[in-house]
Amino acid sequence: MRLLLIFALISVLTNTLPAQEQNPPEDLKVGLVLSGGGAKGLAHIGALKVIEEAGVRIDYIGGTSMGAIVGALYASGYSAHELDSLFRNTDFPELIQDNLPRSAKTFYEKEDSERYALTLPFNNYKLAIPQALSGGQNIYNELVKVLYHVKDVRKFDQLPIPFFCVATDVETGEEIILREGYLPEAILASGTFPSLFEPTEVDGRILIDGGVLNNYPVDEVKNSGAELIIGVDVQHGLRKRESLQSATEILLQINNYRTVGQMKEKAGKTDIYIKPNMDAFSVIDFNMRESIISIGEKKTREHLEALKEVAARQVVSPPMAAGIQSQDTIVINRLLIKGNNNYSRGYVKGKLRFDLAEKTSFNKLQQGLGNLSATGNFRTIRYELVSNGLGQDLILKLQENPNRTFIRVGAHYDDLYKSAALINLTRKHFLVNDDVASFDFILGDNLRYNAQYYIDKGSYWSFGVNSRLNEFDQEINYNIIRSNFDVPEDPNINNINLEVSDLTNQVYLQTVVREEFAFSLGVEHKLLKYSTETLSEVNEDLNPGIQGGSDNRTFFEKSNYFSTYGTLVLDTYNDRYFPSRGLYFNGDFHLYLFSSDFNDNFKEFSIAKARMGVAFPLAGNLSLNLETEGGFKLGTSGVSAFDFVLGGFGSTNINNFTPFIGYDFLSLPGNSYVKAYSRFDLEFAPKNHLMFTLNYANVEDDIFRTGEWFTTPDFSGYGLSYGWDSFFGPVQVMYSWSPERDASSVFFSIGYWF
Repeated sequence: MRLLLIFALISVLTNTLPAQEQNPPEDLKVGLVLSGGGAKGLAHIGALKVIEEAGVRIDYIGGTSMGAIVGALYASGYSAHELDSLFRNTDFPELIQDNLPRSAKTFYEKEDSERYALTLPFNNYKLAIPQALSGGQNIYNELVKVLYHVKDVRKFDQLPIPFFCVATDVETGEEIILREGYLPEAILASGTFPSLFEPTEVDGRILIDGGVLNNYPVDEVKNSGAELIIGVDVQHGLRKRESLQSATEILLQINNYRTVGQMKEKAGKTDIYIKPNMDAFSVIDFNMRESIISIGEKKTREHLEALKEVAARQVVSPPMAAGIQSQDTIVINRLLIKGNNNYSRGYVKGKLRFDLAEKTSFNKLQQGLGNLSATGNFRTIRYELVSNGLGQDLILKLQENPNRTFIRVGAHYDDLYKSAALINLTRKHFLVNDDVASFDFILGDNLRYNAQYYIDKGSYWSFGVNSRLNEFDQEINYNIIRSNFDVPEDPNINNINLEVSDLTNQVYLQTVVREEFAFSLGVEHKLLKYSTETLSEVNEDLNPGIQGGSDNRTFFEKSNYFSTYGTLVLDTYNDRYFPSRGLYFNGDFHLYLFSSDFNDNFKEFSIAKARMGVAFPLAGNLSLNLETEGGFKLGTSGVSAFDFVLGGFGSTNINNFTPFIGYDFLSLPGNSYVKAYSRFDLEFAPKNHLMFTLNYANVEDDIFRTGEWFTTPDFSGYGLSYGWDSFFGPVQVMYSWSPERDASSVFFSIGYWF
């Protein structure tokens, strides 16, 4: 009997053990749904923190808009705490507005962008309105960088966590589920909210925000294989009128007419439905990110026990996060460009400014793409980094801006040129690819124009033609005229009204040296006229240096000059008018070879001058701008029309007229000078500056030969000013004085200088 019991027990054990091995406990597959909601989507990060704390393993993720961005990063391997750190250190306003540093622009583009208050496309004789506030370029650059570790994953179900996102085909109204492709491109398409971002083209489809049709893709996550759904919904219901303060909020309200009703059904399909209260936030409240993340974490913690129960039903624990290593350098050994129909490969490659098959930093790559974006010639710039064995390919996909013609306007007032209104017509692809033609017509107290034609070849030799006319008149001391021109002494004349007319034509070549310096070589023609109506009667026989005309005008200079010149310019100031960071250098050398010689005193001569500066922050919003400059004349020519004349306040110089605080315009003449300048700038409120300026100078003939340039300064000036960096250009008012002249002046300037 005992033997039979032993055999029976052995039989039961041998039949039971294999059955246990063949039928282990079933693992629970968990899907995560993350809704769209702009800045409110940062609450997803707080929710993920608690989900991780509970030990839940996520097997599928589906998201829309901001939910797609957070979801893709989490699916790629980032932990919730890594996401928290990443998003807290992101400057969202800079990303959204596509703000590019001034250094991203070429020297031609810097001048172009700092002259006009308003620019509008003008196609087929009709003004056009931009599609959106931003092209999303900065956001795309950042997504490429933070998702570099999964750049070669083309099917999103092969990510550490299978993922998909939702977009909308703007042409057909069709819902598009993106499960493969280039991940940064897909999630950017899912988040291109109308009016805020321009539509994104993916595989020939024009896509916008997936939230237009499906802002909470719970059914799609279920269909992926999830057995239990955790959903985080950061949408809000319909808002009251006082909350609808922007076009973005109004569009979101219209979209919510449909989605509010859908969410009742979708919430019922969600096993653990997490809905933080986001009523106090808008889709663009990224500055409230800490509060939003905290609210998401707090709300999810209410479901902590339910989440722990889910974790207990999962046999396989979530993998330990290995940590994502940031990529600092890459090697690009092949550049493939698509979509550059009107811009040459040389133009595009020249803007990128990095060498193939050599290590380059991500920052340098993004700087090059910023250079390309700053031209305004491309509506969108999308790119992929794809491994090819030895390094990687950069596949650049360009969508050219269809706008080729622009109307630009500006207005300005200062104490020298007085009031002026500018209208500009700009045409790209005027004659050939890569070119731009621009014409400024300036009306006001002084009639002026500025015509430019430029063929931009990036870091290769570019070609330009300029023609400009500047005119102004200024009351100056008669002794200054006597020191520069052969005119008689007259004790009855103290001041005269000097009228200056400068017509300059240039043809030049320009290239970029070491990415920062612009080097130009050119030839120049200049028709220079100095005249006055103050001296109505002139005895030409006794005073051959001055000549009258039929309009009762006395001319001191009326010559054509022909020269060759070279310039070297570095400009990394972060702002032309209120720099707080950066370096500046401008060196210019002109060799004057021929002249029509109005005063019969021309001999070949040269003018050399240079200006250099640095700007840096001192503490908080206080910065210091230091500059020094100087110039001298080489040769024995009696021509004095190109002598340096210091005085006044301004940002636009013609010939060798140089600003000097504390003295009126055209006050201190000489054929050589040195000047030191410093300005303390306190930005006490955004775009509002309180400044203290001081400058010192020596200026007279031949100071470098006599050693006078190295002595105690003969002239000094001080200024206290207020500046407002307005949308139509800088507004500045300065009170200045000089101890040498025991007098003070007030200078005004309104709008961009031109």
